[in-house]
Amino acid sequence: MEHTVFVGLGSNLADPRAQVMQAFRELDALPQVKVLRCSSLYCSAPVGYLDQPDFVNAVVQLQTGLSPRALLDALLALELHCGRTREFINAPRTLDLDVLLYDDIQLHEHGLTIPHPQMHLRAFVLQPLLEIAPECVIPGIGAAADAARACEDQRLEKII
Repeated sequence: MEHTVFVGLGSNLADPRAQVMQAFRELDALPQVKVLRCSSLYCSAPVGYLDQPDFVNAVVQLQTGLSPRALLDALLALELHCGRTREFINAPRTLDLDVLLYDDIQLHEHGLTIPHPQMHLRAFVLQPLLEIAPECVIPGIGAAADAARACEDQRLEKII
């Protein structure tokens, strides 16, 4: 069975634009994963830990036969392959991959919550998501476009 998934990408180390562009290609090369659409790249200010460079963010729409947990495991392995370390919460990173939406399910288990619990509060997720899925609905929240209007005060710049 094929599932539709949206994944958020972010990077602020080691040539962030190149990291995100390479991640698009590497995601498409994962077993049982096909990239359907990629958003533009956006520049955003860091959240949480502020003493770090700005981020390059994007969202990708995938089709996958993987379960939510198997997909998460594949994404974590890809982050590690790209040099991701987890020194502290919200630390700078070479690559961050988050499962945002998986079909229309709502799931909460250890280490995995779908929809992503903060996605509706972050312009750097919502704008690229709406670019590739303008009618997107976040289960349990509502229309992504409505959530994006509540985030209009967040600095976000489309870069490519």
